[in-house]
Amino acid sequence: MKFSRGISVSLFLPATLLTLVACGGPPSSVSPAPTTPEAQADEPPTTTGAPQGRPEDLELPRTDPGPGQMVEPVVFGVDLDTVEAGRFDQGKMWTFEFPPAAYFAEEYGLGADSAWFARARLGALRIPNCSASLVSADGLVLTNHHCAREFVTQVSGEGEGLLDEGFYATDLADERPVEDFQADQLVDLVDVTDEVNARLDEVAESERPAAREELLEEIRTRLLEDLGGDEAGVVVEMVSLYDGGRTSAYVFRRYTAARLVMAPELRMGFFGGEPDNFTYPRYNLDFALFRLVSPAGDPLETEDHFQVDDDGLAEGDAVFIVGNPGTTNRLQTVAQLEFRRDVSDRALLELLRARIELLADFVAGHAEAAEAHDLRNRVFSLENSEKSYQGQLEGLEDPVLLARRAAAQADFQTALDADPGLLGRYGDLISRMAAVQEEKRGAADAIRAFIAFGSPVVESATLQRAFWGFQLLSAEQGGAAEDQLASLRESLEGVEQQHPQLDAALLAARFRELRRYLGPDHESVQAVLRGRSPAEAAQAVVGGSQLSDSAATGEAARSGSLIPQDPAMQVFQGLIPGFLEYNRAMSSAQQQEEILAAELGRARFEVYGTDVPPDATFSLRIADGRVASYPYNGTRAPAFTTFFGLYDRHFSFEGDPAWSLPERWLGDTPERLRLSLPMNFVSSVDITGGNSGSPVLSRELELVGVVFDGNIESLPGDYIYLPERNRSVTVDIRAILEALDEVYDMDRLVLELTRGVVVSTEAEADAAR
Repeated sequence: MKFSRGISVSLFLPATLLTLVACGGPPSSVSPAPTTPEAQADEPPTTTGAPQGRPEDLELPRTDPGPGQMVEPVVFGVDLDTVEAGRFDQGKMWTFEFPPAAYFAEEYGLGADSAWFARARLGALRIPNCSASLVSADGLVLTNHHCAREFVTQVSGEGEGLLDEGFYATDLADERPVEDFQADQLVDLVDVTDEVNARLDEVAESERPAAREELLEEIRTRLLEDLGGDEAGVVVEMVSLYDGGRTSAYVFRRYTAARLVMAPELRMGFFGGEPDNFTYPRYNLDFALFRLVSPAGDPLETEDHFQVDDDGLAEGDAVFIVGNPGTTNRLQTVAQLEFRRDVSDRALLELLRARIELLADFVAGHAEAAEAHDLRNRVFSLENSEKSYQGQLEGLEDPVLLARRAAAQADFQTALDADPGLLGRYGDLISRMAAVQEEKRGAADAIRAFIAFGSPVVESATLQRAFWGFQLLSAEQGGAAEDQLASLRESLEGVEQQHPQLDAALLAARFRELRRYLGPDHESVQAVLRGRSPAEAAQAVVGGSQLSDSAATGEAARSGSLIPQDPAMQVFQGLIPGFLEYNRAMSSAQQQEEILAAELGRARFEVYGTDVPPDATFSLRIADGRVASYPYNGTRAPAFTTFFGLYDRHFSFEGDPAWSLPERWLGDTPERLRLSLPMNFVSSVDITGGNSGSPVLSRELELVGVVFDGNIESLPGDYIYLPERNRSVTVDIRAILEALDEVYDMDRLVLELTRGVVVSTEAEADAAR
């Protein structure tokens, strides 16, 4: 369904947020929960036999095999000792600092010079959580439907259901302004690696993380001032590559004034629903259009934009995706991957499953409240994350994939060992990283109990407020400065109100997890439950705490009437022993990991240079590949799907809402469409979350589509890229133009996209065409 960054659920909480209470990271918004009876949910989950019942009972086995134990000498006839790393195991997400001109010439016979890469860079945009592109000289922006959903909901007027019905601005004047929108265009890159590394080399190893943060802010401020400051309309971001081995300053031109132009119905932008998420073949119109505007509200003139190629592609054609992949972990060591396999990824997947069930139950029982808080979009994102983590974990359990990673790591270690200079500084880094993972394994149950603790998408609002309330009281008692106190009050009051049943169910879910992993006799569990069930304890807290109400919380914060005896504050205080146990084990490990990863990044760059691209960091990259079918499910997936297939899915699953077409797509509409026209296509281009909405370009840098997903086989791509399996899934530009023309009757947009002509009304467009 989506390769946007989605909802972020933090795995670990930064130690820098700990004050007198040593508690978790900053929670700030809502996450839903169910209204179903709690009796069964409060029973300890079953861990033997066939999985059944609620999602919190559908746990994967927790065998904790330990590092390396899943890798046997022979698996399914494969001798793991003979497995070799692939040339592109660590991906093809190339940076614009080091454009792969020589490789593109070798692979595609493409003479991509600096001007070619500049055009690719300047036509691309980064929007919140997604990527996008400029597609006309008058500020038209193309991205995915799922990247625009919150804005569709935002511009819906009273009585309108634009998320379901779609939004179509017939005339220019009908385009609706959106709030809290920003689009960043990367206009310059400044490599500051030498300055950063030289300064950090003078600092003791243990002090480097804090020193690095301070230094990067110093450089960012200096560069921004040189460019004219905030008033210049630019933003400077410091981007760490190779886990901090290299550093660049990215200079963006930021656009904040925009209007929503067009978004199809949810059933078209999300055709196939969750069953089709991360799959192919697909039949999806996952696109939306915005328009950047000037301060006066006129279409913004944008010289840098991509021309549309409506002639289309064929299988085997080279394509390039320019976007902002969010996060990959392809430079992690094998020991880090094994820890994820055995502890952290497994625990996070279980938590996501439980929260999705809570959220779905609440949405089903409280439709009005769910719509008011945009909870349907939240469940889409959580389901997306669940499927993603499931695929990643299955890959981590594949001993052949881990053997490939182990082979690459062995090659790297051999290269270090062969160079006395490298060996002296970097030779023990891999073994030191393995030792850190063993330290974390000692805190495995605490990690499971507190995973994503405080994240606004999985935590009770009352518990979030208790966090900030405790911080505020601690700061007041410690004589903190007024500006710090004001900041804490703002964070406390910024926690969004939740429905009481939603709040209580989320709190009960956290209590169940604490009891499950820490055990019923643990000090924190005893302090929180006091002999009650998780549901009873949660209901008592939400029903008895002033922190369950946002207005009452704000008044208490301003009047100074917050008290530590509040039931929610008491719960938070009761959690401290368990969290301190977790934090003592984790804070040191996290700091060591950061230091070691940065050194490993420097070592990798010294060994491989730019032949190995850095991990994704939600910074602009260009990735390459070819339009290509692939084997799946015992047959082959075609390179292209068509409108014929769209209608086949509708009639084959007639009545199923996941594949049900909107009314405007039925009747005589099929007679007007060129049903054999390509709708979606797949290519071997390397993408990940954050790439949603990225432009897919031909070798001439003409727009051929907009990427929106990857296939199920690509999910292990977080830590290894397999070009024979990985496929990115794209909406073909020909399908977009056909739908705009024949289904939505938006000739003015077709005219603008294909001829670059902007007219004010649909009537003018009809006359011009």
